[in-house]
Amino acid sequence: MELKAITPGRVDTLSERVRRITAPNPGVMTGPGTNAYVLGTHELALIDPGPELENHIEALLQLVGTRLRWILCTHTHLDHSPATAAIRAATNAQVLGKLPPDDGRHDPAFAPDRVLQDGEWLETPEFRLRAVHTPGHSSEHLCYLLDEERLLFTGDHVMQGSTVVIGPPDGSMSAYLASLEKLFALDVARFAPGHGHLIENPHDEVRRLIKHRLAREQKVLGALQSLGRGDLDALVVRAYDDVSPRLHPVARRSLTAHLLKLEQDGLARREDEQWIAASRRAD
Repeated sequence: MELKAITPGRVDTLSERVRRITAPNPGVMTGPGTNAYVLGTHELALIDPGPELENHIEALLQLVGTRLRWILCTHTHLDHSPATAAIRAATNAQVLGKLPPDDGRHDPAFAPDRVLQDGEWLETPEFRLRAVHTPGHSSEHLCYLLDEERLLFTGDHVMQGSTVVIGPPDGSMSAYLASLEKLFALDVARFAPGHGHLIENPHDEVRRLIKHRLAREQKVLGALQSLGRGDLDALVVRAYDDVSPRLHPVARRSLTAHLLKLEQDGLARREDEQWIAASRRAD
């Protein structure tokens, strides 16, 4: 079935409990834009307010009115959380999430009223929402499981139509793969990603993502073994030869994450700016 194009600013009703408004910030990293989700009909929750864009904030405030109880962020990258401050000021809603890492890539103004823990539940008469800590894309990343619909709001942990960038030092490929594996334990029917359309057959999608990441890891290892040693510029050309060169600056970030994982596994080591193939360390 052909999917209806996502239009920024339009309210899309996804179920009796869930509506989506996409921010007008399309791009290579954001796809059609950042999805904000509004849950409930009486006491509302807003997941990922998005970037600090006036027309987007106005659209969200018009939708939630005076009924907003919670503002939740999956993580604090600049396309997901900065609108929080304006919406909290207008609605007096409680802000929930985790504190932003101090690395220059996150929203330093994000200040949750309550820091959520893995497995913590939020409840209203209409729905139950569970926080699931999924580090990898960023260390503070949370997904949220809407129990009644078995719908997991995945932020940038799983995106539709594009690959998640893992950018060290806060991002970690080892943590990302472990967090993907963690999703198999959840009773989930669909994913609601931070970018793109709803994703059906979610566990199949997780298997595909893990397979893709491990295949890329092998390609990175193969490039390193072929060269013997090399810097990021040399390695990205070989390990990401199936990716447009204009995206190589972004690919370098995930390449670094793969190399750090290989270093942890004893298959690579660093000397200044050079990466060197290494034999697996003995147990």
